[in-house]
Amino acid sequence: MAVNVYSTSITQETMSRHDIIAWVNDILALNYTKVEQLCSGAAYCQFMDMLFPGCISLKKVKFQAKLEHEYIHNFKLLQASFKRMNVDKVIPVEKLVKGRFQDNLDFIQWFKKFFDANYDGKEYDPVEARQGQDALPPPDPGEQIFNLPKKSHHANSPTAGSVGWFSKSGGSKEVRKQHSSVHSLKLALEGVEKERDFYFGKLREIELLCQEHGGENNDLVHRLMEVLYASEEHQGFPGVLPQKEACVRKQQTFQLGG
Repeated sequence: MAVNVYSTSITQETMSRHDIIAWVNDILALNYTKVEQLCSGAAYCQFMDMLFPGCISLKKVKFQAKLEHEYIHNFKLLQASFKRMNVDKVIPVEKLVKGRFQDNLDFIQWFKKFFDANYDGKEYDPVEARQGQDALPPPDPGEQIFNLPKKSHHANSPTAGSVGWFSKSGGSKEVRKQHSSVHSLKLALEGVEKERDFYFGKLREIELLCQEHGGENNDLVHRLMEVLYASEEHQGFPGVLPQKEACVRKQQTFQLGG
């Protein structure tokens, strides 16, 4: 039976998202690039096979899952293996399969602690265990908007004789306009991703500084770590907005009085 892990407190051993993805790739011989790609559930299934041989059938795991219902299939297998090994942990499947960063980071950080508590050090060949199945990472959730299934328009499709008329009537111009819009969206997305990476780099530096001084029992460091690792449900930091509003009111009062 499994050794259960209940602690979710922030410690110096808590890994950053880059370190934890590197750990996943190293253990399972994968090529994941983002925490969000763990939303397929395939990696967790193989981790369970590694920790508790026979608790899950890897033949049933969809290692090339690309769609949400395939992710759910994998997490059902994971839930069954948890139940079989008496793992006392609720898997937030509905959140994980959406591919959101924070939900997947929270779960993999818990799983890393669970892995450390249960791994006995035995050798494991992840590629052989998959029996030749290619373990391709799922698509980046942020890119799926450009890969939506194409709608069928058989009922309104132009006949062969009307293709020339459709082109001359401005249809090709509309297509070019749509392609241009998609290209603009892609450029905008790239800009947002660059900005995101820039600010993440700053947060990463703060994280490293906090980890360096985490053992000093510093309340400020502990508070910063709580803010860095807060999940979506705990994002509202009481007192911040009211203080800001108070400052604005003071400025307005000063201007009126002056």
